Amino acid sequence: MVRVTITPSDLWHHYGRIRAERDREVSDAFRWIWSQDSGPGPEVLGDLSGRVVGDLGAGAARHAAHLVVHHEPAQVVAVDASPGQYEMAVDLFGHLAPRLRIVPSDALSHLKETADTYDVLYSVFGALDFTDPRELLPAAAIALRSGGRLIFSTLAHYVTGAAAQPDVVAAAVPARTPAGEATTMHRWVLQEHVWAKVLDEAGFTEITVDMLPSVVQGPRTADTLLVTAVRRS
Repeated sequence: MVRVTITPSDLWHHYGRIRAERDREVSDAFRWIWSQDSGPGPEVLGDLSGRVVGDLGAGAARHAAHLVVHHEPAQVVAVDASPGQYEMAVDLFGHLAPRLRIVPSDALSHLKETADTYDVLYSVFGALDFTDPRELLPAAAIALRSGGRLIFSTLAHYVTGAAAQPDVVAAAVPARTPAGEATTMHRWVLQEHVWAKVLDEAGFTEITVDMLPSVVQGPRTADTLLVTAVRRS
């Protein structure tokens, strides 16, 4: 089959559907690491009591639902552009409204419309991986209140084992259309110093980038970068 690059409306239509059929519970765990089986948890986000929190590229909102049930935020807003993911999130966790608000929007548009709204923004291999950081990070800085925090996990290298990019360059990675046809999407897999530079340019300070090594071996495993930053006052 010849792979072609197109721009369908929903490249995430199929993601997580098999799990949603058998697992409808709010998870007891929140993990940042690629394999989702070890490493730090929600404590990285700090005390969420009374905070407004945004999940960028929330998928089926499993991480967001965990925070609502097991912590005490004022509200968690789960943002995802995929109609399929939005549908699953509402079906699985819509009963957690209004403390969980599920928003069908791309992260960039949402952030531009919510200036000075969030205390914490986070992404677990979500919108920070699939949106040009030169556009998304400045929008995140605007959406955060002064002193607000951004935390995200992203690939430390490609799942093929290839090294991360030494500049802000996207790679084409495999995807499927809702009809199951092969296509590609853009993914930003950047080295630590590149993330630090683009965050600084976007208006963030107190930037840290930690490597979380994979604890499992095998094909398509990967180490994780856990990135934290604070909106510059």
